[in-house]
Amino acid sequence: MVAPLRGEGEDGVMDNELWRWIWLGVAAVFGIGEIFTAGFFMLPFAAGAVVAFILAWLDVGAVIVLPVFLVVSVLVLVLIQRVVRRGDEKAVPVGANRFVGRRVLVLERVDRVAGTGRVRLDTESWRATTDGDPLEPGGEARIVEMRGTRLVVVPEDQ
Repeated sequence: MVAPLRGEGEDGVMDNELWRWIWLGVAAVFGIGEIFTAGFFMLPFAAGAVVAFILAWLDVGAVIVLPVFLVVSVLVLVLIQRVVRRGDEKAVPVGANRFVGRRVLVLERVDRVAGTGRVRLDTESWRATTDGDPLEPGGEARIVEMRGTRLVVVPEDQ
Protein backbone atom coordinates (compact mmCIF):
# COMPACT_ATOMS: atom_id res chain seq x y z
CA MET A 1 0.00 0.00 0.00
CA VAL A 2 1.20 3.51 -0.84
CA ALA A 3 1.52 5.91 2.08
CA PRO A 4 -0.86 8.91 1.83
CA LEU A 5 0.65 12.25 0.90
CA ARG A 6 0.92 14.89 3.57
CA GLY A 7 -2.45 16.61 3.93
CA GLU A 8 -4.32 13.54 2.69
CA GLY A 9 -6.29 11.19 4.85
CA GLU A 10 -6.03 7.44 4.71
CA ASP A 11 -8.50 7.33 1.83
CA GLY A 12 -6.28 9.60 -0.29
CA VAL A 13 -8.61 12.62 -0.04
CA MET A 14 -7.24 15.97 1.10
CA ASP A 15 -8.40 16.86 4.59
CA ASN A 16 -10.11 20.13 5.47
CA GLU A 17 -6.97 21.51 7.12
CA LEU A 18 -5.28 21.72 3.74
CA TRP A 19 -8.45 23.10 2.07
CA ARG A 20 -8.60 25.87 4.68
CA TRP A 21 -5.16 27.07 3.69
CA ILE A 22 -5.91 26.73 -0.02
CA TRP A 23 -9.06 28.86 0.29
CA LEU A 24 -7.24 31.44 2.43
CA GLY A 25 -4.51 31.62 -0.21
CA VAL A 26 -7.05 31.98 -3.02
CA ALA A 27 -8.79 34.79 -1.10
CA ALA A 28 -5.46 36.54 -0.56
CA VAL A 29 -4.44 36.23 -4.23
CA PHE A 30 -7.76 37.64 -5.47
CA GLY A 31 -7.76 40.34 -2.78
CA ILE A 32 -4.25 41.48 -3.65
CA GLY A 33 -5.07 41.21 -7.36
CA GLU A 34 -8.03 43.55 -6.83
CA ILE A 35 -5.71 46.17 -5.40
CA PHE A 36 -3.70 46.22 -8.64
CA THR A 37 -6.63 46.12 -11.07
CA ALA A 38 -9.58 48.39 -11.68
CA GLY A 39 -13.22 47.56 -12.07
CA PHE A 40 -13.94 45.40 -9.01
CA PHE A 41 -13.56 42.21 -11.04
CA MET A 42 -11.45 40.17 -8.60
CA LEU A 43 -13.26 41.31 -5.46
CA PRO A 44 -16.23 38.92 -5.90
CA PHE A 45 -13.89 35.95 -6.18
CA ALA A 46 -12.03 37.07 -3.06
CA ALA A 47 -15.39 37.25 -1.25
CA GLY A 48 -16.33 33.78 -2.50
CA ALA A 49 -12.99 32.41 -1.34
CA VAL A 50 -13.46 33.96 2.11
CA VAL A 51 -16.85 32.25 2.41
CA ALA A 52 -15.25 28.98 1.23
CA PHE A 53 -12.48 29.42 3.81
CA ILE A 54 -15.06 29.87 6.58
CA LEU A 55 -16.97 26.79 5.44
CA ALA A 56 -13.74 24.76 5.28
CA TRP A 57 -12.92 25.94 8.80
CA LEU A 58 -16.34 24.63 9.89
CA ASP A 59 -15.38 21.23 8.39
CA VAL A 60 -17.87 21.40 5.53
CA GLY A 61 -16.83 19.03 2.75
CA ALA A 62 -15.12 20.23 -0.42
CA VAL A 63 -18.04 18.92 -2.47
CA ILE A 64 -20.21 21.65 -0.91
CA VAL A 65 -17.57 24.36 -0.55
CA LEU A 66 -16.65 24.60 -4.24
CA PRO A 67 -20.24 25.23 -5.49
CA VAL A 68 -20.76 27.72 -2.65
CA PHE A 69 -17.59 29.54 -3.75
CA LEU A 70 -18.89 29.75 -7.33
CA VAL A 71 -22.41 30.87 -6.33
CA VAL A 72 -21.17 33.53 -3.89
CA SER A 73 -18.65 34.83 -6.44
CA VAL A 74 -21.27 35.16 -9.18
CA LEU A 75 -23.81 36.79 -6.84
CA VAL A 76 -21.29 39.35 -5.57
CA LEU A 77 -20.13 40.02 -9.16
CA VAL A 78 -23.72 40.69 -10.30
CA LEU A 79 -24.39 42.88 -7.25
CA ILE A 80 -21.25 44.96 -7.78
CA GLN A 81 -21.99 45.41 -11.50
CA ARG A 82 -25.50 46.65 -10.70
CA VAL A 83 -24.17 49.15 -8.16
CA VAL A 84 -21.48 50.38 -10.56
CA ARG A 85 -24.00 50.82 -13.40
CA ARG A 86 -26.38 52.69 -11.12
CA GLY A 87 -23.54 55.03 -10.19
CA ASP A 88 -22.74 55.65 -13.87
CA GLU A 89 -26.34 56.70 -14.61
CA LYS A 90 -26.12 59.47 -12.03
CA ALA A 91 -22.83 60.79 -13.38
CA VAL A 92 -22.78 64.54 -13.88
CA PRO A 93 -21.56 65.62 -17.32
CA VAL A 94 -18.11 67.16 -17.13
CA GLY A 95 -16.10 69.37 -19.40
CA ALA A 96 -17.76 70.63 -22.55
CA ASN A 97 -20.45 67.94 -22.33
CA ARG A 98 -22.09 69.91 -19.55
CA PHE A 99 -23.31 72.39 -22.20
CA VAL A 100 -25.30 69.85 -24.25
CA GLY A 101 -29.01 70.63 -24.07
CA ARG A 102 -28.50 74.26 -23.01
CA ARG A 103 -30.18 77.16 -24.83
CA VAL A 104 -28.12 79.89 -26.49
CA LEU A 105 -28.78 83.20 -28.25
CA VAL A 106 -27.51 83.48 -31.84
CA LEU A 107 -25.25 86.57 -32.11
CA GLU A 108 -24.14 86.27 -35.74
CA ARG A 109 -25.38 84.06 -38.56
CA VAL A 110 -24.48 80.40 -37.96
CA ASP A 111 -23.69 78.91 -41.36
CA ARG A 112 -21.74 75.66 -41.75
CA VAL A 113 -20.93 76.33 -45.43
CA ALA A 114 -19.43 79.77 -44.73
CA GLY A 115 -17.89 78.54 -41.49
CA THR A 116 -19.30 81.47 -39.54
CA GLY A 117 -21.37 81.78 -36.44
CA ARG A 118 -21.32 82.99 -32.86
CA VAL A 119 -23.71 82.34 -30.01
CA ARG A 120 -23.99 83.60 -26.45
CA LEU A 121 -23.91 80.98 -23.70
CA ASP A 122 -24.55 82.65 -20.35
CA THR A 123 -22.15 85.62 -20.50
CA GLU A 124 -19.67 84.16 -23.00
CA SER A 125 -19.52 84.32 -26.78
CA TRP A 126 -18.77 80.99 -28.47
CA ARG A 127 -18.01 79.97 -32.04
CA ALA A 128 -20.83 77.83 -33.37
CA THR A 129 -21.78 75.64 -36.29
CA THR A 130 -24.86 73.74 -37.36
CA ASP A 131 -25.52 70.61 -39.39
CA GLY A 132 -28.77 71.99 -40.77
CA ASP A 133 -29.99 75.26 -42.26
CA PRO A 134 -28.29 78.52 -41.24
CA LEU A 135 -29.50 80.25 -38.07
CA GLU A 136 -30.10 83.99 -38.09
CA PRO A 137 -28.99 86.47 -35.38
CA GLY A 138 -31.45 87.08 -32.57
CA GLY A 139 -32.90 83.56 -32.67
CA GLU A 140 -32.58 80.95 -29.97
CA ALA A 141 -30.83 77.64 -30.46
CA ARG A 142 -30.05 74.53 -28.45
CA ILE A 143 -26.62 72.91 -28.08
CA VAL A 144 -26.57 69.30 -29.31
CA GLU A 145 -22.85 68.60 -29.42
CA MET A 146 -19.38 70.00 -28.86
CA ARG A 147 -16.83 69.69 -31.70
CA GLY A 148 -13.45 70.91 -30.65
CA THR A 149 -14.01 74.50 -29.56
CA ARG A 150 -17.26 74.96 -31.49
CA LEU A 151 -20.77 74.44 -30.21
CA VAL A 152 -23.02 72.52 -32.60
CA VAL A 153 -26.48 74.06 -32.39
CA VAL A 154 -29.95 73.50 -33.82
CA PRO A 155 -32.93 75.86 -33.82
CA GLU A 156 -34.73 75.85 -30.46
CA ASP A 157 -37.99 74.68 -32.04
CA GLN A 158 -36.34 71.58 -33.51
